[in-house]
Amino acid sequence: MKGNQFRFRILALLCIALLAVAGGYGVYSVSTYGSRWFSNVRNIRYQSARDTVIPGDIIDRNGIKLATTDTEGNRVYQSDKPSRCAVVHLLGDGEGYVANGVESFQARYLLGFETTLTERTEDLVAGEKRRGDHVVLTVDSRLCTEAARAFTNHAETYNKAGAVVVMNYKTGEVLALVSLPIFDPTEITDVVKNSPLHPFWNRALQSTMPPGSTFKIVTAAAALENMPDAETRVFTCTGATKPAGAKGVITDYGGEHHDSITLPKAFRLSCNNTFAQMALQMGDKNLRKTAENFGFNDNFLFQDMIVENSSYPTKNRTNFEIGWSGVGQSQVTATPMHMCLVAAAVANDGIMMEPRLIAGVQSPAGVVRYEFEPKVYRRAMKPETARVLQGYMRTVVEARDGTGTRAAIEGVPIAGKTGSAETSVDGRAVTHAWFVGYIDDDRYPYAVCVFVEEGGTGGKVAAPVAKDIFAYLLTNYTK
Repeated sequence: MKGNQFRFRILALLCIALLAVAGGYGVYSVSTYGSRWFSNVRNIRYQSARDTVIPGDIIDRNGIKLATTDTEGNRVYQSDKPSRCAVVHLLGDGEGYVANGVESFQARYLLGFETTLTERTEDLVAGEKRRGDHVVLTVDSRLCTEAARAFTNHAETYNKAGAVVVMNYKTGEVLALVSLPIFDPTEITDVVKNSPLHPFWNRALQSTMPPGSTFKIVTAAAALENMPDAETRVFTCTGATKPAGAKGVITDYGGEHHDSITLPKAFRLSCNNTFAQMALQMGDKNLRKTAENFGFNDNFLFQDMIVENSSYPTKNRTNFEIGWSGVGQSQVTATPMHMCLVAAAVANDGIMMEPRLIAGVQSPAGVVRYEFEPKVYRRAMKPETARVLQGYMRTVVEARDGTGTRAAIEGVPIAGKTGSAETSVDGRAVTHAWFVGYIDDDRYPYAVCVFVEEGGTGGKVAAPVAKDIFAYLLTNYTK
C-alpha cells in the first residue's frame, strides 16, 4: 500500500511539473509569437476585429500621425504623398500586399485586443464602438522620407530597388526602415502590381542577399579572436588565390592585386584575397562560430518585427567555398536589417541590441499599455575586438585610399564598410551595392545600412546615399 502511495505521489509531482512546463511554454509562446499569431491572415478574430473595431493611430517619434481612422471608418494616411510613400513598407497597406507591416503585426494593440474587460464594458454601456490603442513608433517619418529621396537624388540609385535602415546602436531603436521602390498605398495601380521590381517586397527585412565585403567585418572579428598574430601577419595578394583542391580562383573586384598586405590595410582596401586566405587559415569552424555569434543561422524572433534569417553555409564546405565565404560570397546571405545590426555591434563595443520599432502604446483614454525598454540581443564579439574594428572602419571612410570615402563628412568621425556583392539573377551576372557604417560619436549613436539591388560597387553607389543620411542626422539630431 505504501508503495502505491509513493508511486502516486511521484506521478502527481510529474503531472504538476509537466503542467508547469506547459504553462511556462505557453507564456513564452504568447510573448514571443503573439504578434505573429494576431497578424496571421488565418486568424479569424483578427479578421473579425477589423470590421468591428476602430483601429488606433500609428504615430512617429515626433508626434506625426502616420495612420488614423476618420469619422467614416476609413484608414487615412499622411496627406503628403512622398511622406506616406516612404513609410508604406513600414506600416503596410490596406489591401494587405505588404506583409507584416505595423498595421498587421501590431494588430493586438491597434485593434484593441489588449483592452480590459472594464474598458470594454464602459464602451458597451456608452453604446460606443470599441477603439484600439494608439501605437507610437521609434521611427522618424521625416528621416524615412529623406532616405527615400536620397535614392532619387543620385543618378546611380535613381529608380533602383534597395533598402535603408537607420538605428540607434546603443538602444536598438529603429529610426528609419525604407524599402525601394516605394508606392502610394492610396493608389495601388496595375502598374504597381505588375512592376518587375516587386514593390510590395520589404527589402529591408525580407531580402536575404550576399552581403559581399560588408561581411569582412565578421571575418576580421573571427581572425582577431582566433589568430594571435592577425594584425601583423603578412598575406600575399597576387589578384588570384587558388585554394587547395580547387579548380577556380578567388579574385579581387576589377582584377586588382595588392602584393604583400596586412589585415588593417586589407580591410581598408577590401582585399578579397587576404580575407579568403584568412578564412582558410583560421578554418571554417572558427569563421562559422563567429558568424553565429553575430546572429547568422539564428532564428530571429524579434519582438517588434519579422526579419528573415541570415545564413552562413554548413554544406558543401570545400576550400573554394570557405575562401569565398570569408569574402561574404558563397552561400552567405543577410538582410539589410541584419547588416545594420552588425555595424551597430561594432559601434556598441560588441553588444548587439535587439532592433525595436515600438516606443509606446496608449489607450484612447491615456492608459499606458507598453513603454519602450532597450533589450540586448547578444554579444557578438569581445569589447577589445570591437575597438580594433572601430579603428579599421574609420580608415575605410577617412583614409585617402579607403573604399568608403564617398560617405565622409569633413570634421565628423564616420566609420564604415563597403560591399560589392557579385551574384546572378536569371542567369545575368549582377553586383549589389552595400554600405554599412555609423557615426563614431556618443552624441549621435546612429548606425546606417544602405543596400542597392543591382547597383554596382558599394563605395561608388551606396556610400553617397549613406553620406546624405548621416548629414541629415547631424543636422536634425543635434544634442
